[in-house]
Amino acid sequence: MIFPLEQLVEYTGNVYEITCASIRRAFQLSMTRDASIDENGGKVVSLAARQVFTKTVEYQIEKD
Repeated sequence: MIFPLEQLVEYTGNVYEITCASIRRAFQLSMTRDASIDENGGKVVSLAARQVFTKTVEYQIEKD
């Protein structure tokens, strides 16, 4: 499981925004071949989603 379902249900932020941030983070992790991927059983997307959702990694929206 990516993260506890209870936390996801209680999330009040923008789901689209956090999804986009997770996708971008997954790309970053896979391109840098981060060691934490192996620690997570090779599951890049679940690792990225967990990092963004738990605020281990922060993101910001860029304005054009």
